[in-house]
Amino acid sequence: MSVVVAIDAGTTGVRAIAFDHSGLPLTSSYQEFNQYFPQPGWVEHDAEEIWSAIHTVLGHLGRALQTMDQSVAAIGITDQRETIVAWDRTTGRPLHRAIVWQDRRTSDLCAQLESEGVLPMVRSATGLVLDPYFSATKARWIFTEGGITPDHSVALGTIDSWLVWKLTNGATHITDATNASRTMLFDIRNGQWSEELCDLFGVPMHVLPEVVPSSGRMALTSDSCPLGAGIPISGIAGDQQAALFGQACFEPGMAKNTYGTGSFVLMNMGATCPAPVDGLLTTIAWSLPDASGVPKLTYAYEGAIFVTGSGVQWLRDGLQVIENSSDVTALAASVESSEGVVIVPAFTGLGSPWWDPYARGTILGITRGTSAAHLARAMLESIALQTRDVVEAMTTAGGLTLTALRADGGAASDFVLQLQADQLGVPVHRPVVQETTALGAAYLAGLAEGIWDSVEHISRNWAIDVAIEPQADRSLVDTAHQQWLRAVERSRGWAKFTPQG
Repeated sequence: MSVVVAIDAGTTGVRAIAFDHSGLPLTSSYQEFNQYFPQPGWVEHDAEEIWSAIHTVLGHLGRALQTMDQSVAAIGITDQRETIVAWDRTTGRPLHRAIVWQDRRTSDLCAQLESEGVLPMVRSATGLVLDPYFSATKARWIFTEGGITPDHSVALGTIDSWLVWKLTNGATHITDATNASRTMLFDIRNGQWSEELCDLFGVPMHVLPEVVPSSGRMALTSDSCPLGAGIPISGIAGDQQAALFGQACFEPGMAKNTYGTGSFVLMNMGATCPAPVDGLLTTIAWSLPDASGVPKLTYAYEGAIFVTGSGVQWLRDGLQVIENSSDVTALAASVESSEGVVIVPAFTGLGSPWWDPYARGTILGITRGTSAAHLARAMLESIALQTRDVVEAMTTAGGLTLTALRADGGAASDFVLQLQADQLGVPVHRPVVQETTALGAAYLAGLAEGIWDSVEHISRNWAIDVAIEPQADRSLVDTAHQQWLRAVERSRGWAKFTPQG
C-alpha cells in the first residue's frame, strides 16, 4: 500500500503526517525549532534549522512507514505564509535569517508607502493591505537594510520554496499560487508576478520562484530527502488555504474557521476575483489544472482574528483565574451568561473586519457581582462574536449565504462551537480529521497522482465528528451582539492617545 505524506511547516515547529487513501492519518512526527527576537517587534527563523527539523521528522516518518510496509506515493507541502527567506543559488545557504510573518520592522515603510498614495494600486492587484505582515516589504528590507545585493546568485521565496529547493538538492525553485498571493508582489487577477509591484518594492523579478498550480507534479525528490529519491512533490499551499481545501470547502459560500492562538476565517468565493472590500483580504484559495491542464484559480475572502485562544492564555497567565487552559470551559459553563460583561481582546489591535492597530483590550459591564466565571465566559463569547463579524462582512460583500461553518483548530471546543452556532444562527461542523491543514496538502498532492480522482471524491472522504445546531434565543443573541459592537467602538483608537505629564 502507499501513503501521501504531508509536510506542515508551521511557525513554531514542523510536522510530517502520512495519510492513507481514505484521508486518515496513519503516523506522524513533530519537532519544534528556535524563534529569534533580535529587536522589539522583530521575529526571525533560521532557515537551516527549519530544514534540519524537516529532515528529522521525515526520517522518523520514513522509519515508521518502513515497519508498516508502506511506500510514499507523493509529498504535499503546506507552510506558514508570508515568511520570506533569501539564499545563495550556488551554495544553497541562507543569506539572512528568514523574516517571519509576525515581524513588524517594516511598519514605517508601510506607512510611508501609504502616504505616497500607492494603496489603491496595491489593493486592486493583490487583494491585500499595506502591512508588514506580507512579504514584499520584508524582501525590500533584506535587499536594503540586510546588506544583500539581489543579483542573479540570489534566490528568494517563502518557506515552501525553500523546502522544495532543499528536497530537490537545488534543482527546483518554485512556489504555488496561494503562497505567491501572500507576498504582495503577485497580481491575483492574472496569476502572475507583477513588474509594477516588484519595481515598487525593489525586488528584481529574477530572484523570484516560478509559480506553479497548487496541485500537479512539480518536482521529484533527490537523495537529500530522507524518504528517498524520486518521490513526486505534487501539492503546495499556504496553511490557511490548505485547511480550506482539507475541509472540502469546494463551493462558493462554503467557509471554515481555524480556531487557534488567533483565528483565520476563509470563504470560497469561486472562480471570479472579487473586488477589494474594506476589512477583508482577497486571496487565492488554490490553483488547480482543468481537464486540459490549464491552471484555474479559485478565490477566497480571508479574515484574520488576532486573539482567540491566546485570550484564554491571558486568563491563565495574566489574570491567573484558571490553572490550565483546558479549565476555561468548565469555569465558563458554571454561569448561564456573562451577566453583561463584554471583553474585547484587542491586545495587539483588532484584525478583520476592523483592521485597527490602535485598538486595545477592553472589559465593559463589570459589577460588584462579576466573577472569574463571568470573565471566562465573556472571553469565549468574544471568539464567537469576532467570527460573526468576519462572516457577516464576507456574506454581505459576496452576496452569499452561509449554510454551515466548518471548524478546526485547538480552540474549537464543543462549548465554543455552541456559542459560535448561536451567534451565526447556522450549524457548526467539526470534522473527524482535525489535521485539516496537513490533510489539505495531502489531498492536493494525491489529486495530482490519482490517489483521489476529483474534488468530489475528496468531499466524500470528509466526515462530521461533531455537528452543533443553534439553540439560543435569536433576540437575546442579537442583543448581545449589539452590546459587543458598542464595546468594540470603545476599544478602537485607544493607543492613539498618549497621556501628557
